[in-house]
This record gives sequence, C-alpha cells and structure tokens, in this order.
Amino acid sequence: MRESPSIAPGSDRDIYLVLDDLGRAGRAWRETDLEDSDREMLIADLLEDQYKNPLRVIAFNTAEGWSRDASEDVAREIQQRCADRMIEVPASLQAFVDRFAGSAEVHTPLPKRAD
Repeated sequence: MRESPSIAPGSDRDIYLVLDDLGRAGRAWRETDLEDSDREMLIADLLEDQYKNPLRVIAFNTAEGWSRDASEDVAREIQQRCADRMIEVPASLQAFVDRFAGSAEVHTPLPKRAD
C-alpha cells in the first residue's frame, strides 16, 4: 500500500485542533500555528478565552497515523486546572466542560498551613 504524504511534513508530534461555534458565522476548525498546536498551548488558549464556544477537540499525529477525539481529556484538564487555581471555569468553556467532563471528581489543593 502506498503511503500518502503528510499534511504536516516533518512534524512527528501530537497536534490539537478545536471545532469552534462562531455563532452566525457558523462552525469552523480554528486555524493555529504549528508551534501553538500542542496540548499545553491549546489548554492555555482555551483558558485565555481565545475561542468563542468550543464544541470539540481533536488530536492527531500524522507521522504515527492516528487521530482521536480529545474533548473529554481536555475538558477534565481544564476543570482540574481551574480547581487547582481555585477559580471558576471561564463562562466561554462552561458548556464544553459540562458536556465532556460533567461532574467528574476534581481534586482541589489543600490550603497551606499557617505556621
């Protein structure tokens, strides 16, 4: 079987993309620079309100030949990071987190003891 050329030449890394609901403008897979498409940057961008209404997150690695829906993993990570920082999930992410993480158990940090 002949292999197809990669759509991300020379990139043997996991790429994350967001399907965003832009309201009247419709839904779109949001454009991102290759350097900003890893899991850490995606979560940072989501927490900084870079997306209007995220609907789904996909992850793929063309060099390894796989793709998957990463929405649940990302939603749980957002939920945990907000709990760790003792902040509310941003309003723009609340529906996404509710849909994919639901009321999953979140571990909140223990308060620091005063000496």
